[in-house]
Amino acid sequence: MNAATNKKQLRERILRLLREQHSDHQFAKNLHICHKFFILKEIQEARTIMFYASFDGEVDTFEMMKQAIQLGKKIALPRIVRDRNLMVPALVPLLNKLENGPFGIKQPHRDDPSIALDGLDAVVVPGVVFDRHNNRLGRGGGYYDRFMQSLPSCIPTIGLAFDFQIVDQIPSLEAHDIPVSVVLAN
Repeated sequence: MNAATNKKQLRERILRLLREQHSDHQFAKNLHICHKFFILKEIQEARTIMFYASFDGEVDTFEMMKQAIQLGKKIALPRIVRDRNLMVPALVPLLNKLENGPFGIKQPHRDDPSIALDGLDAVVVPGVVFDRHNNRLGRGGGYYDRFMQSLPSCIPTIGLAFDFQIVDQIPSLEAHDIPVSVVLAN
């Protein structure tokens, strides 16, 4: 079995577990991860945080975004630019004004202003699988890999995961794979 097959099977297995988890367990784990998130020094000091719009069983970022707004923080979400194969962070003034983007993921409205990368104080990065060295395996599109390569290294990146999304080692990491600064799991 080759490395690509191993990654694909690992991704498919964890995605299935994400979709099948019991909602009561998921809710409790989300609360725990949210608590860990807001006690991070980097988050307490951050003025502008880029989140991802959770879907398909992922750790719920919408409650985190609501709490961040209540704390007076600005939030951003990625806007996918498919014809250029990249993501652009955009400020989100209202969570109820999001629109459906590519892949069925909510994203900022087309009129929401973009923000420069150096205007971000922290970035929350999705992942299907994380390993003990903070490496991540995404959904396979490479959008976050490309985004993280252009992100200034001084900006902390935070992965969010349920305990079953953590493995000892992700098979066959590649040169473009960039680990996150920290993974918060429960």
